[in-house]
Amino acid sequence: MKLYYKPGACSLASHIMLYEIGSDFEIEAVDTVAGRTESGQNYRNINANGYVPSLEINGDAYLSEGVAILQFLADNNPESAYSPAPGSIDRARLQQFLNFAAAELHKAWGPLFADGSSDAEKQAAQAKVATKLDYLETVLADDRDFLVGNQFSVADAYTFVLVNWTNFKAIDLAAWPKLAAYAVRIANRPATKSAFAAEGLA
Repeated sequence: MKLYYKPGACSLASHIMLYEIGSDFEIEAVDTVAGRTESGQNYRNINANGYVPSLEINGDAYLSEGVAILQFLADNNPESAYSPAPGSIDRARLQQFLNFAAAELHKAWGPLFADGSSDAEKQAAQAKVATKLDYLETVLADDRDFLVGNQFSVADAYTFVLVNWTNFKAIDLAAWPKLAAYAVRIANRPATKSAFAAEGLA
């Protein structure tokens, strides 16, 4: 397999999970502005939307959208990636948190990373991100280590990456102590450290 990624972007969640499952894989960086891969390919020939991640599965099959890639990796590696049985409440919870990450927290960050955002738009976005972090703090208030079944899952990998973006935008997690401890816990996992090192983030 080959993961097409951008350092520190949401593709980092898939990168972490590839290490978690012990997969044999390659990575290739993408310049999403120029639309080219590190090897000079037109990235839109791989992913017509032009954003990361994309996963090359067997040389001619490509999967895009982070949540789809994460679920694919989990379902195909249930022993090393927590993947509750379809129809179970934990499976529904996993989907709940994956959807929250994608549709709520990830989306809320948008104006803070967009070059054309006004100061007012950035302030509004920061306030919106804070409300999403408030929710996660509430979820973690029962002292669970992870989001679903108290086992590390793809939902944790994705959520961690989005929470880690607070470091890029100087948002202090001190206001969310449970979430801060959660982020440290995941940052210290060997797979996370390996992905950070590979992307030049360590």
